[in-house]
Amino acid sequence: MRFSINLYIKKIIPSSLFFLSLVFSANAQETKKRLPIIDVHVHAMGGNPNASPMCPWFLKDMPGSGPNQEPPSFINTDCISPLQPARRDAEMDAAILRANKELNVTMVVSGDAKVIHRWHKAAPDHIIPSLGISNADQMTIEAFRDSLSNGFYKVMGEVAPQYQGMSPSDMSLDEYFGVAEELGIPVGIHMGTGGNGMANLTSPKYRASLGQPFLLEDMLARHPKLKIWVMHAGYPMVDQMIALMGANAYVYVDLAGFIWSYPLEEIHDYLKRLVQAGFGKRILYGTDLMMWPELLETSIGVIESANYLSEEQKRDIFFNNAVRFFNLDASKFE
Repeated sequence: MRFSINLYIKKIIPSSLFFLSLVFSANAQETKKRLPIIDVHVHAMGGNPNASPMCPWFLKDMPGSGPNQEPPSFINTDCISPLQPARRDAEMDAAILRANKELNVTMVVSGDAKVIHRWHKAAPDHIIPSLGISNADQMTIEAFRDSLSNGFYKVMGEVAPQYQGMSPSDMSLDEYFGVAEELGIPVGIHMGTGGNGMANLTSPKYRASLGQPFLLEDMLARHPKLKIWVMHAGYPMVDQMIALMGANAYVYVDLAGFIWSYPLEEIHDYLKRLVQAGFGKRILYGTDLMMWPELLETSIGVIESANYLSEEQKRDIFFNNAVRFFNLDASKFE
């Protein structure tokens, strides 16, 4: 069969060029920088060689057991794609750096000081160091003031007196909150659930009743200029959480922890209630990220798929509210 080179040029080449243009366009879309996200609740930790994979939303079936039976475990691998843990420090470090660069996530990080410094050195524009303290035995008030005054730590948190069997308004912590108020340092306080249906086995001093958002009121009254965000949004005590935010202008919440552990329907009902109550401008995105790096994508997906949120509300949760709360310069994220 004779073949006309002119016909080939006229018909095949334009089609190929069109195909290539689609490929280049798709690649350009893929490499286009993602809109910035601020994760306000990340734990600085290394890899764990003994860690197990984990399914998200694992508490859709609470573990059941008894005193003389096999201890329950919240680790559930009965799903199509369990999240894999980072088993080495280098693996965890690489995952954090990838999230900083590829997902454009900036993180408020608390926990192991060595890890915080290592991550901050690798990505100083994407790591916001946070100093956690839950009781006065951990650090003197003088050392605490010095640590916050030297400029490295920008945040106080995670403060978790609930696990110490203490109210957040316990006077033993009051001077620390006073220093944060004086220096204009925002504070993240753990409130609400212990998270796994068996807190009495893992944290004997933990009391569910000490997670009531109303317990913050006395401390907030003593420190009226203190900015706090309630971690885990005080779950499941949404009525108290809404009332507390209604009574205190500088109280925000984050969605960390329960956003990837409880049943999806429960997560959306709780978030929707906060938004319906008018507090969409005070909700912060957070993961409670630990040794499973893919919790980031999992948690981001929950917000992105929430059809009851407008695009503006999603951007508020992912970014705008945190910029306002932490007094950040939005232009530095462009």
